[in-house]
Amino acid sequence: MRVVVTGGGAIGRHVAGDLSTRGHEVTLIEQDKQLVEDLREEIPDVTIMLGDACEPWVLDDAELARADVVVAATGDDEDNLVTSLLAKQEFAVPRVLARVNHPKNEWLFTDQWGVDTAVSPPHMLTSMVEEAVTTGDLVQLLRLEGGQISIVEMKLAPDSPAVGRPIYELRLPNDAAIVAIIRDGHVVIPQPETVFGQGDELVAIAGAGTEQALRAAIVG
Repeated sequence: MRVVVTGGGAIGRHVAGDLSTRGHEVTLIEQDKQLVEDLREEIPDVTIMLGDACEPWVLDDAELARADVVVAATGDDEDNLVTSLLAKQEFAVPRVLARVNHPKNEWLFTDQWGVDTAVSPPHMLTSMVEEAVTTGDLVQLLRLEGGQISIVEMKLAPDSPAVGRPIYELRLPNDAAIVAIIRDGHVVIPQPETVFGQGDELVAIAGAGTEQALRAAIVG
């Protein structure tokens, strides 16, 4: 897979380096000349380009038209939006992921700006904190399709209406599905007859507006 990453900060360099070690062809675009030199030594298997990823000619030089995925990972939300829009509209990149630095800007990161998936580090950290301390609630882990689809997690409390019941007995929303159960450190792929147990952690996909109905059916 060919991936183009923009932004050579901590997140961009980690993503680029990690993908490269997994065997992908990675190009990283960074506009700070000194940082470019440092990155060429730090991650030698990644192609490092000097340039502004908001400039179409720079993206053309990076051969964005051949990219399978673009990751807009700079520390500037405006730059990430511009890059995402150019990647999708001018270069027809199949999948565009964008970093959201300020949660107040998250509503902008939709398919109208060319973003397929928006990732907000502050939002993810909040979710991790909630996940660690909350039982019997629903935690949103990630938004997909411009916020229209959510990946959520729920941990079953002893009084959850789902405990002791198989999936086929539950009245789940039409636009939601349980995709995995984490039980005793193992991943269980749910079947219609799978019975939920106390302490199970459920990972589900939910359409827009169905999270609360899903929560009511599973955790009460």
